[in-house]
Amino acid sequence: MASPTGFSINVNDPSLISLVNKLQDVFSTVGVTNPIDLPQIAVVGSQSSGKSSVLENIVGRDFLPRGSGIVTRRPLVLQLINKPARNSVNGSTDEKVDNTTDEAANVNEYGEFLHIPGQKFYDFNKIREEIVRETESKVGKNAGISPIPINLRIYSPNVLTLTLVDLPGLTKVPVGDQPKDIERQIRDMVMRYISKPNAIILAVTSANQDLANSDGLQLAREVDPEGQRTIGVLTKVDLMDEGTDVVDILAGRVIPLRLGYVPVVNRGQRDIENKRPIASALENEKNFFENHKAYRNKASYCGTPYLARKLNLILMMHIKQTLPDIKARISSSLQKYSSELSQLGDSLLGNSANIILNIITEFSNEYRTVLEGRNQELSSAELSGGARISFVFHELYSNGIKAVDPFDAVKDMDIRMFLYNSSGPSPSLFVGTTAFELIVKQQIRRMEDPSLKCISLVYDELVRILGQLLNKQLFRRYPMLKEKFHAVVITFFKKCMDPTNKLVRDLVNMESCYINTGHPDFLNGHRAMAIVNERQVAGKPTQVDPKTGKPLASRANSPSLEPQPETTNNAGFFGSFWASKNKKKAAAMEPPPPTLKVSATMSDRESAEVEVIKLLITSYYNIVKRTMIDMVPKAIMYTLVQFTKDEMQRELLENMYRNQELDDLLKESDYTIRRRKECQQMVESLSRASEIVSQVQ
Repeated sequence: MASPTGFSINVNDPSLISLVNKLQDVFSTVGVTNPIDLPQIAVVGSQSSGKSSVLENIVGRDFLPRGSGIVTRRPLVLQLINKPARNSVNGSTDEKVDNTTDEAANVNEYGEFLHIPGQKFYDFNKIREEIVRETESKVGKNAGISPIPINLRIYSPNVLTLTLVDLPGLTKVPVGDQPKDIERQIRDMVMRYISKPNAIILAVTSANQDLANSDGLQLAREVDPEGQRTIGVLTKVDLMDEGTDVVDILAGRVIPLRLGYVPVVNRGQRDIENKRPIASALENEKNFFENHKAYRNKASYCGTPYLARKLNLILMMHIKQTLPDIKARISSSLQKYSSELSQLGDSLLGNSANIILNIITEFSNEYRTVLEGRNQELSSAELSGGARISFVFHELYSNGIKAVDPFDAVKDMDIRMFLYNSSGPSPSLFVGTTAFELIVKQQIRRMEDPSLKCISLVYDELVRILGQLLNKQLFRRYPMLKEKFHAVVITFFKKCMDPTNKLVRDLVNMESCYINTGHPDFLNGHRAMAIVNERQVAGKPTQVDPKTGKPLASRANSPSLEPQPETTNNAGFFGSFWASKNKKKAAAMEPPPPTLKVSATMSDRESAEVEVIKLLITSYYNIVKRTMIDMVPKAIMYTLVQFTKDEMQRELLENMYRNQELDDLLKESDYTIRRRKECQQMVESLSRASEIVSQVQ
C-alpha cells in the first residue's frame, strides 16, 4: 500500500516492535523505576535543531506543541503503529471519542494516551492540547521540566511501526523564567535515557552549522564514543550556503557513525505558520533531493521516508539482538521482587494479643537458640551468638586476670616496710604472716575491676544478639513493636546486671576476706624459706679447707635467716638514720624525727625475708587467679546469661502482653507499606511482561 508520505507500507505490524510497545505500556503504569532496559530510540538535539519537525514529518501530522523556549518539557514516548485503513469509526459503546474532531479528521488516524485509557483523539490539535495539559499538570505553566514521561500511541495506515522518545531540547542559557540550572536538568534527563546500553540515539543536528559543535552529537559521544548505536539526522539541508553540502558527512569522513546519517528537509517557520500540509512538505523534500546535484545520485537514501524505514529496521534488529537478555532480566527481576515481597509478607490480620503472643514466643525461642549455637544461620566466617561470650570468658577475661601482676604495684622496698610495720614494737623472729596477708588482700581486690569488666562485655554481647534479632524483616515492618521489644529487653538485661555485679564482687570479697594458707596447692612458709636458702647458697662460692680440701661449715654457708653477728657499719633498716649521727649526738638520744627515713639497701636477712614473702604471695595469688577464672564466668552465666535465657519469655509477657496499646504496636512502617505496594506492582508488571515475551520464540 502506498502512503501519502511517499513510501511503501508493510501492513503487517512488526511483532518485535509491538512487543516492546506492550512492555513499555506495562512498566509505564508502575510508579517505580523500570528495572528492564528496553530497546528504544531516544531523540536528542538542541532547541533549534528541528527535532519536532522531524517527528511530525515521520508521523505525517501536526501534533507537537510549538512556541518559544522549552516546548518539550517531559519525555514523550511516541509509539507509531501501522494500522490498515477502515471505512468508519468503531461503534462500540465502550469507546470514548473526543467530540471536537474537525472536518479534516481522518477516522483511520487517531491517538491514544496511556494516562487516558480508552479515549481516542481523532483531532491531532486535541492531541497537542492534551500534551500541553498533561505537561502542565506535572510541572506547571513555568519553564520547569519533569522526567515523568507522557505515553502517546498513534495509529495510522501512513506510518511504519516505530517507537521514539522525544526528549527536551538542549539549551545553553536560561531564558525568561527558566530555572538557572535548566541546562544541567535537561542534560541529566537526556543522559538517563541515552546512557542505557539498549538505547538507540537519534542525534538531530542542523546541517548549516559546524557538525563538531552539535549538542546532540557531543552528548551522544559521551555515552557512545565509538558511534556504535548513534544515528545522525541532518536537518535544514536546504538552508546551506550555495556550493556547500553534507556529502562528506554522509560518507563518514567527518564524524563517522556506524548507523550513518540521513539528511532531511523540514518545513520552515513560515510554512508552519501558514499551516502548510506535511504531505506537501514531503513532496517538496523529495523533489529537493532528486534535483540537487550533490544528492540526486543518492536521493533514495535521503529524506524522511528513508529515515522512517531505516529507524524501523534498526529498531527491529536491535530488539531481536537484545530480546534474550530482556527475557533473562525479566525473569531475574521477577524472582528478586517476588522474594522481597515474600519477606515483607502480608499485613498481619487477626487478634492483636494472639499475634503479639506468637511473636514473643518466637523471639524467646530464637534468643535461646542463638545463645546455645543451634541457630540455622551459623556463620563460617566469624564467631556469633554464644560463641562470642565464650571468647569473652576464655580469652579476654582469662588473659586479663593472668596479666595482673601483684608486684607491679608492690616493690621490694614496700614489702620490707610492711614487714617492719606489721611486727609492731618487737622485731619479728620469723617471717610475719600479717604482712603476707595484708599484701595478698590488697592484690586480690585488684581482680574486681577486670571481673566487672567481664560482666560489661557479656552484657554488650547480649545487646548485640538482641540487635541481630530485632534487625529481622518482621521487626522492620513494625517499628513501634521493635522499639517496645528493645526497651523491655534492655531493661531486663540491666535489671540482671545488679545481682551479677553483686555476686562477682562477693566472690572477690570472699577471696580477700579469708586467706586460706591451708590450701593444698599453697606453698607454705617452710618450703618458701628452703627455696630462698637454696637460691642464696647456690649463688655463693663454697669455702674449702686448704689442708684437707673439704668444704667448711662456715657461717658464710649457713642459712641466711639465722641470727648474724652485729656489724659496725650500722647497715640495716635504720642505717640511714644512725649514719648521720655522731656518737655525741647519739648519746643525747634525741627524739625520732616525724618521718623516719629507711636505708636504701637491704641486709641479707631482709632480702631473704622479702623473697620469702614474694614466693608466698605468688603462690597464693595464682590459686586465687585460677579460682576467679573459673568462678566469675559461672557467676555471670548463672545470674545473667542463663537467667535471661530462662526468663525472657516471662519478662516479655509481663511487660507487653497486657499492654493496652497492642494495636499500635502492630502498625506497619510507612516504608513497609510503600515498599510492599511497589513490589506488588512490580511483580504484577513483570508477570505480565514475562507472559508477553514468552509468546516470542
